[in-house]
Amino acid sequence: MSEKSKSKIRKIPKKKALRKALITGITGQDGSYLAELLLKKGYEVHGTLRRSSSFGTSRIEHIYQDPHDQGRRLHLHYGDLSDAENIRKLIFKIQPDEIYNLGAQTHVKVSFEIPEYTANVTGVGVLRLLDAIKDFQDHTGKKIKMYQASSSEMFGSAPAPQHEDTPFQPRSPYGCAKVFAYHITRNYREAYGLFACNGILFNHESPRRGGTFVTKKITQAVAKIKAGKADKIYLGNLDARRDWGYAPEYCEAMWLMLQQPEADDYVIGTGKSHTVRDLVIEAFKHAEIPNWKKYIDIDPAYYRPSEVDHLVADITKAKKKLGWKPKTTFEELIKIMVLHDLEKEGILLKKDNAKKR
Repeated sequence: MSEKSKSKIRKIPKKKALRKALITGITGQDGSYLAELLLKKGYEVHGTLRRSSSFGTSRIEHIYQDPHDQGRRLHLHYGDLSDAENIRKLIFKIQPDEIYNLGAQTHVKVSFEIPEYTANVTGVGVLRLLDAIKDFQDHTGKKIKMYQASSSEMFGSAPAPQHEDTPFQPRSPYGCAKVFAYHITRNYREAYGLFACNGILFNHESPRRGGTFVTKKITQAVAKIKAGKADKIYLGNLDARRDWGYAPEYCEAMWLMLQQPEADDYVIGTGKSHTVRDLVIEAFKHAEIPNWKKYIDIDPAYYRPSEVDHLVADITKAKKKLGWKPKTTFEELIKIMVLHDLEKEGILLKKDNAKKR
C-alpha cells in the first residue's frame, strides 16, 4: 500500500470506557439520589441490595433498567456488608473506579435494640469493604476511590458547632459503630495508601426519607391529619436540635470528595440548627393547619436512653476545599417534604394550585 493510500485511512478512536461506581445501599434515600447523579454524569452504576421476599426498590424504579436492555448503565447485585466473601467477589467482578459505602443499619433509636447487628454491619462491615479493596488493589494494581458515609451522630454530646477536629463523643450504638468505621477508614488510608474519604454528614432529608425517621414521620402525619385520616402525632424530645439539609445536595458533596487529588475527611451540613419543635411548627404551617399543639402528644418510648442535644455543622473546610455549600433552606426543605406527602394524600393547597395555573 502506498504512503498516499495510507494517509487516507482514518484511525477509528477507541471508545472511552465509562467510569464505574459501586453504591452499597443504592435503594436507600442517599443511594437513589447518588445513582441519579452518577448516571447523569455518564457513569456505569452498580448497586447492592439485600435479599428480601419483597421488592425494596421503590426509590430507584424511575431509573431502573431491565437486565435485558442493551447498553444499560444501571446494574443491581445482591450484597451484604456482613458477608466478606460476597463483598470481595463483587469488587473483583465489577472492578469499580469508585465505591460509595452508604449501606448500614442507620436508625439511631433502633441501634439500642439491635446493637450487635448495628456494630456488625455499620462498623465491621466497613472493615470488610476496605480489606476487599486492599486485596483487589494488591492483586490488580488498579486503584479504587472509596467514600465512607460517616455521621454527625459520632459527635454526640460534643459542644456545637462540630467540625473535622471536634473529638467524638457518641451517644448510641449507631454512633459508636460509625466512629469505628471512621477510624478504620483513616487507618487503611494511612497504612496502605488507599484513597478513602469520610464524609461526616449531618442530618439530610427529602421526600424519599424513610417513614421511621422523625422528619418524614412528622410530614407524613401532618398530611394524614390534613386528609382527615389521623388526629395525633406521637413524638419524643421536642427540644433536640439538629442541622437539617436537603439530601440531593449532600450527594453532590460525596461525589466531589472523590474528585479531589488527595483523600480527606469533610463535615457536610448547613451550619444552622433547629429543634424538632421548629420542624413540627414548620410542617403544620405549610399544610395550613392551625394550632399544631393539639395534634402533638409526647410518648416516653421515643426518648433515647442517651440523648444527643445539639448538632450543628461547621462547614468551613468543605466550602474552601470542595467549593460546596448548601442551597436549600430548612424552611424550603420542610415545604418540599410536606407538599410531597400532601400530594400523595390527594391534597393540593389552593396557593399551590394557583401557582400551577
